Amino acid sequence: FAVPVGAAHHSRPPFPGAKHPCLPLEGAVSPNGLTEGVSSVIWYNPMISHRSTFNEPLSCIGLGRLRASPTAVKAPLWVFGKYAILKGKNRENRMNGDDMMKQLEKEALSMTGETMQAYTYVSQGNFQLMEKPKPVLMHPRDAIVKVTLASICSSDLHIKHGSVPRAVPGITVGHEMVGIVESVGEAVTNVKPGDRVTVNVETFCGQCFFCKKGYVNNCTDQNGGWALGCRIDGGQAEYVRVPFADQGLNRIPEGVTDRQALLVGDVLATGFWAAQISEITPEDTVLILGAGPTGICTLLCVMLKQPKHIIVCEKDENRLHFIQTHYPQVQTVTPERCLEEVRAACPHGGADVVLEVAGADSTFRLAWQCARPNGLVTVVALYDRAQTLPLPEMYGKNLTFKTGGVDGCDCEETLALIAQGKLDTEPLITHT
Repeated sequence: FAVPVGAAHHSRPPFPGAKHPCLPLEGAVSPNGLTEGVSSVIWYNPMISHRSTFNEPLSCIGLGRLRASPTAVKAPLWVFGKYAILKGKNRENRMNGDDMMKQLEKEALSMTGETMQAYTYVSQGNFQLMEKPKPVLMHPRDAIVKVTLASICSSDLHIKHGSVPRAVPGITVGHEMVGIVESVGEAVTNVKPGDRVTVNVETFCGQCFFCKKGYVNNCTDQNGGWALGCRIDGGQAEYVRVPFADQGLNRIPEGVTDRQALLVGDVLATGFWAAQISEITPEDTVLILGAGPTGICTLLCVMLKQPKHIIVCEKDENRLHFIQTHYPQVQTVTPERCLEEVRAACPHGGADVVLEVAGADSTFRLAWQCARPNGLVTVVALYDRAQTLPLPEMYGKNLTFKTGGVDGCDCEETLALIAQGKLDTEPLITHT
């Protein structure tokens, strides 16, 4: 990691791809060999407006002109092969520092020439495999991970269908992956290059009010919550940059394969979180609506709570067969017979706990219908459109609803359970 030389230059170089140490321009252009082969310098002027920075190319000017500029002489220089980046001072603070770094990153990536294949959200209904620049470290708390396995989540399909408004066109999708750490920022302490890791779906700083309480989905950092593969580039690619790597990466234990660990960062984290917030007791009857991957992961984590009885509702015959084959102790039911069979199986008029994992209009209604009075309904699903709570019909049931995005901060615990043989999601993976 290149560092500035000279007491007057304390800002870190933004990219580990820099081929030489950072020096003041007056040092870099002296006959010391550092600028050998440098033919152009990109002069970044943060005094210009946000709009012009993003819509006009940065100017490339010769070293001589920069040496003649009193302002430029005191600015740090980063050398990339035959190019260099010179960053001036943002005295008027007209530009956000992160915007500045993003623009510099684009310039640096175009110089290094290192590219990769990445599956990209182009527009609604349009995903494409594209060649993109390989990501680089942008912050001391970042890590770059070489992806070894990545999966497709139903949330990726929601992005494709246009039901995730915050998803940014042009981003690399994917937020469920495992890989090998390639490089880390200077502030990262929990992982190192060469470590096999899972990547968390959530980006969280670990320091804000919500993170300290474990509500990491609502991290107040600008990239907090679900950012990877939605608002910043994700992991259906050869490499991924992971912000807050000490929080977002977990080392895979010895003896646990990539396939075993693949679902830890998202779909298993979701199931674990859902079971955890549902306050399940050994006396409970638990109904799970939906037996897709998230539903099955929720089932696995509910089974850890050892409730008295578990019912899974699913319309797909193949999924019902999967449940019956792998978890014969679990009662299965179709949506058409769900309400009737749940009431027959439960002495108090419904399930003690209902977990809605399917995400359909009909299953949202079924969730509160199948819950007993004073029961608990946990909504895990992400819907394509708004749902309605028919309060007059529900009046008197006194239900408790819990809903939201996963607080995925228990990955170390789930990895330990996998290593101990208490959780096994590998049957969900059909092929790689």
